[in-house]
Amino acid sequence: MARKLRLEYEGAVYHVISRGNYRADVFGRDSTKVAFLKCLGEAAEKAAWIVHAWCVMPNHYHLCLTTPRANLVEGMRWLQATFSNRFNRVRNEHGHVFQGRYKGLPVEPDATGAVCHYIHLNSVRAGLTSLPAIERWPWSSLPTLMNGRQRPAWYSPEPALAHAGGLEDTPAGRRHYLDYLGWLNADEAGQKELAFDRMSKDWAVGEREFKAALLEAHQELGIRIQRGEHGPGEISMALWSTRLETYLALLKKTPRDITTDAKGASWKVAVAAAMKTTTTASNPWLASQLNMGSPFRLCRLVSTCRATPAVFQPHVKKIAKYKV
Repeated sequence: MARKLRLEYEGAVYHVISRGNYRADVFGRDSTKVAFLKCLGEAAEKAAWIVHAWCVMPNHYHLCLTTPRANLVEGMRWLQATFSNRFNRVRNEHGHVFQGRYKGLPVEPDATGAVCHYIHLNSVRAGLTSLPAIERWPWSSLPTLMNGRQRPAWYSPEPALAHAGGLEDTPAGRRHYLDYLGWLNADEAGQKELAFDRMSKDWAVGEREFKAALLEAHQELGIRIQRGEHGPGEISMALWSTRLETYLALLKKTPRDITTDAKGASWKVAVAAAMKTTTTASNPWLASQLNMGSPFRLCRLVSTCRATPAVFQPHVKKIAKYKV
């Protein structure tokens, strides 16, 4: 049976859930949780996601994120494959790390904050931490929310704060948010009103009208792909091509330069490194587009660029002028 299509559109919000294979404690070690959160940050930068909440449990994780580029599948493919490869390499193991397909539940924009509350309280419901200590439990986004200074650029707490009563992202507003979570954790009626019981089980999070519109859009997506119109993979490659053209223009490079310059030319390596940082472009695609030989060679060169950036600095500085 063919897999069901993922519904993707610009500005879509999702509640993402993925479990360890056979419900194993994939994240049983703190070092593994740290490695996963590092992968999440890389994926968010590559896919230009805006992440609103996360929680890494022993055998699964939750995310709430917005996809400005309509690329949940592309970003999740990179995140899960990259983490799985690193996980298996460190442990000298093989096979699947995650159990089947991840859940990617579309979320009605007005319900984004409610999903964040659900995710932030997940560790308390599971007995992994207490409510008084929740802001210090390191495996959710709550400590990041509470720290107004040290935050990654891809993180936004705005939906959670706004939904909790129009709170501002200030020290006082963040303390009020903790108070709100304390109230919500003890109030079953409040949880029921926010549909906590269906937050991980339903196929979408939102009102009936929102779900009806999603069903209509999903049907239209299936029809378009059956007609041979652009599918998600083609859209991703179109985005990669646009970004590559931008970087080449910044360096004043042409298709002729790609053909005639050496496969390991420093400007090619700098472009490949930038593409690997800001997109999910694959090594084979980049090697082909930049005429850099084998994907394995490209990978080694990009690693060299990151280890000794001074050699490639002139090109890197020019590329950095482009603001993602």
